[in-house]
Amino acid sequence: MIETLPLVSSIHSSVLSFFDSELRTFDDLQQAPRLISELQSDCLLLDQTLTNLNQKLGTCLLSYFTYSDQVGVLFNNIHAKLSSFQYSVSERERSENFLGKELPELARQVARVEAVRVYAETALKLDTLVGDIEDAVSSSVNRNLRKQTSSENSEELHFAAINALKLAEDVLTNVSRTRPQWSRLISAVDHRIDRALAILRPQTIADYRSILTSLNWPPPLSKSAESTNPLLTMHGDLKHQYRDSFLVLCKLQEFETQRKFRQVQGHNGNITPPQPLWAIEELVNPISIASQRHFSKWAEKPELIFALVYKITRDYVDSIDELLQPLVDQAMISCYSCREEWISAMVTSLTTYIANEIFPNYISRFNEENTTENRLLARISWLNFIDLMISFDKKVKSLLAQSGITILPLEENGNMRTISCLSVFCDRPDWLDLWAEIECIDAIDKLRLEIEDEKKWLTEVKESGLVLGSESYGSPVISSVFLRRLSSVIERCRSIPCVPLRARFIRLAGAPIIHYFLDLLLLRCQEAEGLTGLTDDNGLIKVTKCINAIRYFESVLKEWCEEVFFIEMELDSCGIIDDEIVKLEKFRTEWAEKLTIVILRGFDACVRDYIKNKKQWIEKNEEGSFIVALDYLQTKMSVLEVNLNKIDFVGVWRNVASAIDLIIFGDIFMSCVKFNDGGVERLANDLLVLFRVFKAWCLRPEGFFPKSSEGLKVLKMEDKQHRGSVEGGDRWRNLNGIKHLTATEVERIVKSRVFG
Repeated sequence: MIETLPLVSSIHSSVLSFFDSELRTFDDLQQAPRLISELQSDCLLLDQTLTNLNQKLGTCLLSYFTYSDQVGVLFNNIHAKLSSFQYSVSERERSENFLGKELPELARQVARVEAVRVYAETALKLDTLVGDIEDAVSSSVNRNLRKQTSSENSEELHFAAINALKLAEDVLTNVSRTRPQWSRLISAVDHRIDRALAILRPQTIADYRSILTSLNWPPPLSKSAESTNPLLTMHGDLKHQYRDSFLVLCKLQEFETQRKFRQVQGHNGNITPPQPLWAIEELVNPISIASQRHFSKWAEKPELIFALVYKITRDYVDSIDELLQPLVDQAMISCYSCREEWISAMVTSLTTYIANEIFPNYISRFNEENTTENRLLARISWLNFIDLMISFDKKVKSLLAQSGITILPLEENGNMRTISCLSVFCDRPDWLDLWAEIECIDAIDKLRLEIEDEKKWLTEVKESGLVLGSESYGSPVISSVFLRRLSSVIERCRSIPCVPLRARFIRLAGAPIIHYFLDLLLLRCQEAEGLTGLTDDNGLIKVTKCINAIRYFESVLKEWCEEVFFIEMELDSCGIIDDEIVKLEKFRTEWAEKLTIVILRGFDACVRDYIKNKKQWIEKNEEGSFIVALDYLQTKMSVLEVNLNKIDFVGVWRNVASAIDLIIFGDIFMSCVKFNDGGVERLANDLLVLFRVFKAWCLRPEGFFPKSSEGLKVLKMEDKQHRGSVEGGDRWRNLNGIKHLTATEVERIVKSRVFG
C-alpha cells in the first residue's frame, strides 16, 4: 500500500532544510535507504542518552528532596529574624512615608480614574438623551414639512421630546449640584437643548393655536359665555386633541421653569416670579386683539373699556377653572391656578393697552393745554380714569376672593402686580409722579373751599372714627377735614402693586397736604400773636385751637403708621411721614412754650411789686400784692384749661409751676431779705394760696414747687435746728428731707432768718 506524502505546509522548516541538504540530486535519492538507517541509529543513541539523563535526574531529585525540608526550615528561621530586624528599624519610616505620600497620591489617582469613568458615563448618557431629543424634534419638523394631518402623531412626538428633555434635565441638575466643575459639559448640553427648544416651543404653540382655530376661538364677545364658549361644546377627537395639546404646552413650560431655576442657582441671581401660563395666554391673546377693535371707538368713554374686559373675565373664569385646572394638575405643573392665570392674563392685556394707547394720550393732552380751564378738564379726566382703574381692580380681586385665593399684599409675591391695572405705574414712575401731583393739586383745591368756612375753625370735632382712645383733643373740625382728604389720597394708592411706589406716592401727594395744614395753622398763630402778643383771651384761644388741631392730627398720623399698610412701606424706606410728624410735634411744642412764656410774662408783671416789697417779711404793717398775680394766673390758666387739650395743658401748667417756683425762690428766698416769725407766716400763707391754684390739677401741688417748699421748710425750723445746718452738710439735709437745695442755698436761707 502506497503512503501519501504529507503536505509541504505541515512539515517543519528544519526538516525541509535537512532534506534540501541531503537530497539534492537523483543519485542522492538512491542513497535514501542508507540515510534512513543512519537516522534510525542516531535516534536509538539519542533515546538511550535521554533515558540515562532521566535516571540521573531522578537520583538528584531524590537526594534534594531528602535535605530540602531541613534547609527550608533553616532559611525560614533566618528570613523571619531578618524580617523582624528590618521591620523594627524601618517600620515607622515606611508607615509615615506611606500615609503621608503614597496613600494620598494613591487616593488621588483612584479618584481621578473614578471621575474620568463617571464623566465618560455621564457624557455618554447625556449625548444619548440629547440625541433622542433632537430625533424627536427632527421627526416633528419632517412631519410638518410633509403636511401630515394626524395631530395624534404630532403630540406623541412632542411628548417623547419632553420626556427626553426632563430626563436630561434631571441628569444636568444632579451634575450641577454634585460636579459644578463640569461647567463645560453642562454648557455644551444646554446649548444643544437651546437649539432643540428653539424649534420645539414655537411648533408646540403653533399646534395649540391651530387647534384653537379649529374650535372657533375666540368666541363672540357680545354674547353670553354659556352658549358660545367653544371649550364647553368641544367633543370627540377635537376634545382629545385639545387636551393633549394643552398638556404638552404645560409640560414644556414646567420643564423650562425647572431648567431656568437650575441655571439661576449658583450664580447669585434673583429667582424671577413664575411666568404666566402659556396655554392661558394663548386663549387671551386673540380675545385681546378682538377687544381692541372696540377700544379704539371708546376713547372718550373709557368706562366701556373696563366694563367689556370685566364682563369677559367674569363670564369665562368659572368655565376656564372647571375645565382646565384638572389638566394643569395632571401636567403636574406647580404654583398655577387657572382661575388666577385667566384673570391675570386679561388684566395684563388691558394694562398693556392702557400703557400704549390711553395714558400717552392723556399726558400729551395734559401737557398741551395752556389755559387754566382746559388743564382743569384734563386733570378731571385723568382722575376719573384713575377712579375707573381702582374700581376695576377691586372687582377683579373680588373674582379671586370668590374662589378662596388670597393675594398677599407684598411685592415679592408677584401676583398682586399681575391682577392690577395700576401696575402700569410700576414701569413708568414718571407717570406716578404726575398722578401724585394731580392728586395733590385737586386735594388742596378742595380744601381751600373748606378753609374759608370759619365755622370749621370753631366747632370741635367728635373723635369717633379717626382715632382710638378716650382723650378729648378739642380740635376744630378743619383738622378732621384735612385728615379725611389725606386719607382719601392715601386710600387711592393702596392698589398700587409696588410697595416703594406707594411710599413715593404718599410723599409726593400726601406730605404736601400735611405741610399745607401746618403752614395754615402757623399763619393763624402768627396773626393772633401779632395783633395782641397773646395778651387777650381771644388770642390765647385761637392758638390753643391750633395746638389742639395739631395734637389731634399728629395722633391720627401716628395711629396710621402702626397699620400694616404703612409698616410694609417702612420696611423698604424709613419713615414715610416721620419728618412731617416731627414737624407737627415741633410746632405744637414751640407754641405750647409760647403760651407758657405769655402767662409767665403776665404773672411776672403782676408779681413784681410784691417781690420788690422786701419790708413785708420783717414789718407787720407792710402788705404785699401777691393776690393780684394769683388772680391773673388763675384766670389765664382757666382759659387754657377750658380750651387747650388735656395732654398739652398738663405740660403747660407744669412748666408754669416750675418757672414760678424758680421766680419765687430766686427773687424772695435768695434776695438777702430778712424773715421774722410774722414774715415766715405771711410767706407760708401766700404759698398756700399759690398751691391751691394748682390743686385743681394735682393732689400735691407743693411737689411741683420743690425749691420754694423746701425753702419755706428751712425758714420754719427752730434756731437750734439751723445751728447744725452748716456743719451737718449733706447729712443734715438728708435728715431734714431737703433734697432740692444745695448747701450754699440752705446757708443763705438760714442767714436770712431772724428769731425773737
